[in-house]
Amino acid sequence: MVRTAKPGGHSWRERGMKSFVLDVLSSRLFMVFATLIIMSVNGSGYMFGLYSNDIKSMLGYDQTTLNLLSFCKDLGGNLGILSGLIYEVVPPWVVLSMGSVMNFCGYFMIWLSVTGRTGKPQVWQMCLYMWIAANSQSFPNTGALVTCVKNFPESRGSVLGVLKGFIGLSGAIMTQYYHAFYRDDTKALILLLAWLPSIVPLIFLRTIRIMKVVPMLRELNIFYRFLYIALGLAGFIMVMIILQNKVRFTRIEYIGSASVVLVLLLLPLGIVIKEEFSVSTSKEQTSNTHSQLNVVTENPPAVPARTAQATKEPFVCIKNMFNPPDRGEDYTILQAIFSIDMLILFISTACGTGGALTVIDNLGQLGKSLGYPTHDISTFISLVSIWNFLGRVLAGYLSEIVLTKYNFPRPLMLTFVILLSCVGHLLISFAVPNSLYFASVMTGFCLGAQLSLLCAIISELFGLKHYSTMYNVGSVSSPVGSYIFNVRVAGHLYDKEALKQMEALGLTRKPGQDLTCNGAKCYRLAFLIITTATLFGSIVSLILVFRTRTFYRSDIYKKFKDEVVESAPTENGAVPLREMEDKATISAQKTQPSAG
Repeated sequence: MVRTAKPGGHSWRERGMKSFVLDVLSSRLFMVFATLIIMSVNGSGYMFGLYSNDIKSMLGYDQTTLNLLSFCKDLGGNLGILSGLIYEVVPPWVVLSMGSVMNFCGYFMIWLSVTGRTGKPQVWQMCLYMWIAANSQSFPNTGALVTCVKNFPESRGSVLGVLKGFIGLSGAIMTQYYHAFYRDDTKALILLLAWLPSIVPLIFLRTIRIMKVVPMLRELNIFYRFLYIALGLAGFIMVMIILQNKVRFTRIEYIGSASVVLVLLLLPLGIVIKEEFSVSTSKEQTSNTHSQLNVVTENPPAVPARTAQATKEPFVCIKNMFNPPDRGEDYTILQAIFSIDMLILFISTACGTGGALTVIDNLGQLGKSLGYPTHDISTFISLVSIWNFLGRVLAGYLSEIVLTKYNFPRPLMLTFVILLSCVGHLLISFAVPNSLYFASVMTGFCLGAQLSLLCAIISELFGLKHYSTMYNVGSVSSPVGSYIFNVRVAGHLYDKEALKQMEALGLTRKPGQDLTCNGAKCYRLAFLIITTATLFGSIVSLILVFRTRTFYRSDIYKKFKDEVVESAPTENGAVPLREMEDKATISAQKTQPSAG
C-alpha cells in the first residue's frame, strides 16, 4: 500500500511526533552525531600523564618501568588490527560492545591496583592491563568511525577530519568532566576512565550500522556546520584551560564549565533534527505533486554460481596478493599490506608520528630538564590536546577542499606536514627560549594532521571494502616509530647524559634509583637524530606523491557519483516505500534553492 499525503498538510502534524523521531534516530546524520559523542570520550590515552605519578608512587616503580607502561599504552592504542579483523565478520554493534567490556576491565583493574584494593600486581600484569585498556579505544574507532566513512564515501575527508578531531580533543573534554566529578583526585580519574567511555558506546549500539548511501544535497555544508561547532567547543575549552591555570576553580565552577562543554557537544543534534525536518517537508511536497506513484516490478538479478576455478582454488587471494587492482579499487587485505604504496606510507608516518609521540611522552621530562615550572608542564599537555584536534580537523577539511577543487593530492599535504614537524624538533634540540610552547603547538597540530591524512589516503588508494582492517594496519606505524625514537633513542641518550652528570658530581647510582638529567644537552642529540629521521620520512612521502600523481589528477570519487541508488526488490518484486520517498526527496531538493 502506498501512502499519500493530504494536499496542504503539514508533515510534522500528520506524520506525528513518534514517526518523526523514528526518522531522526534512523538517519545517517544521527549516526554521525552518535559517533561524535563516542569519539569525544575515546581519547583516554592522552590523559596518562595525569595519573602516571600515582602508578609510580603507589606501586613503587622507577622511571624505566613507567616508560614501559607508557609504551604498552601506545602499542595498545595503535595496534587495532584485531578490531579491524573482527569488524570484517561481525556487525558494528558487536565491535562496540567488545570495546566497552575491554575498556572497563583494563582501567578497573588499574584502579584496583593503584588504590590498593588488590595485591601488588607484577609488572607484566600492569602492562597487560594497560594494553587492554588502550587497545579498547581501537574498537570504537573501527566500529563507529569506519562505519561513518562507509556511509559517507564522497565526504570521507571531512568525516575523518571532524571525527578524528574529536578524538584529539577528548583528552581536554574528559579533563573537564574529571574536575566536575572528582575535583583533583587523580586516582578517581582512573575510575572515570573505566566507566564513562564504556557506557557511551552502549547507548548508541542500535544507531551505528552500515546504511544505504543516498545522495544528499548540501552534504558538505552539513559537515561544515559540525566543524564550526567543534571549533567553538575547542575555543571554549582553551579559554577554560587558561582561566583554570590562572584562577583556582571551585567545584561549582568546574561543574558549570563541564555543563557548557556537554551543551556544546549536543548542538550537532539540532543540525540533525533540522535536516531531517527539511527532508520530511520535501517528501510531503513531492507527494502532493503526484497523484499516484508507479511502482515498477523487477525480477531480482540471478546470483551467479561459483565458478569451478574459485572452488578449486581456495587460496586464490594469496596468489593474487602481488597482483593488485588499480588504485582506488577495492584491494584485498594482503594486496594492501604487501603493496609498495602501503610500505611507503608506513615508513613516512613511522618517522613523522614516531617523533611527535616522543615529544608528547617526554613533555614532563623536557620541561623539568629545561627549568620550566610544573604549572607550565600541564599547560604544554593541554596545548598538545587542543592543537591535535585542530590538526585533525583542518587537515581533513582543507585536504578535501583542495582535492575537490584543484586535484591537490593528499600525499603532498602529508609531505608538507611531516616537514613542518621538523621545526618543532629543532626548537627542542637547541632549547630556544619558550621553545616548548611553540613545540607543543606544532607537535600537536602535525600529529593530528598526519593521522587524519593517513586515514583518508588509505581509503582512497585501497578502497573501502576492507577499510576497517587497512585503517588499523596503517596505524601500526605509530607505535613502531614511538618505540624506536622514544625508547631506543631519546630514553637511552637521556640516561647516558644523566649518568655523565652524576659522575661529574662524584655520585654513584643506586639500584632502582631514578635518573634525572638537567640542561639542554639531555635531549639535544636525540632530537637532532629525530629531526634527521623526520626529514627522511618527508622525502619518502614525496615518492608516494610521484607514484600517485596520475591517480589524483583524475576524479577519484567518480565511481561513487556514478552509482545509482537502486532498491533491492522484495520477495514479490515491490519497491520499498522508504526508498521511493528518498528518491522523491532528492528530486524535490533539487528544485529548491540551496540553504547551505
